[in-house]
Amino acid sequence: MSAHNSEGAEPNLTPILDMVFQLVTFFMLVINFKGATLDLSLKLPVLGSARPLDSRSGKDPIVLNIDSEGVVKIFGAPVDLDQYLTREARLLRSLQGPAAAAGALDTPVVIRADRSVTFHLLNHVITTCQKHGFYHYQLSAMTREEQR
Repeated sequence: MSAHNSEGAEPNLTPILDMVFQLVTFFMLVINFKGATLDLSLKLPVLGSARPLDSRSGKDPIVLNIDSEGVVKIFGAPVDLDQYLTREARLLRSLQGPAAAAGALDTPVVIRADRSVTFHLLNHVITTCQKHGFYHYQLSAMTREEQR
C-alpha cells in the first residue's frame, strides 16, 4: 500500500449538519406555543350556549387561568394580576404608539376560570382588566358535548 492510502479519510459533515439545522428550524416554526397558555386541569363551567372564542381581531389574546383556589396563573405559574396587567399594558401602549397612550387596548383577554371560582373573584379579575385598559374579554366555558 502506498503512503497516500494509509491516511484515514475524514467524512464531510457539512450536509448532515445542514439537515439537522433545517430540522431544528422547522420544528421551532411549527411548535404551538398557544397550547402552553391553557391550564387543562381547570374544570370550566358548562353552558349550552358556549361558542368558540372570537379570533377575528387578529391579536393574540392574553390568557388568564384562575384555578379552584382563586390563583391567577399565566403559562402555569402564579402571578400577581395587577403587576402582570400593568406590565402588559405598558408594553402594548409602547408598541401601539401615542394614539393608545391612555385609551382602551384592543388586545383581547381570555378568562378561563374553574367552575368553583366565586363571582366576586371573577368580577375582581374583570375590573382589574378594565382598570388597565383591557375592555375586550371573553369567558371560556364548555358545551355539553365537550364535557362528555
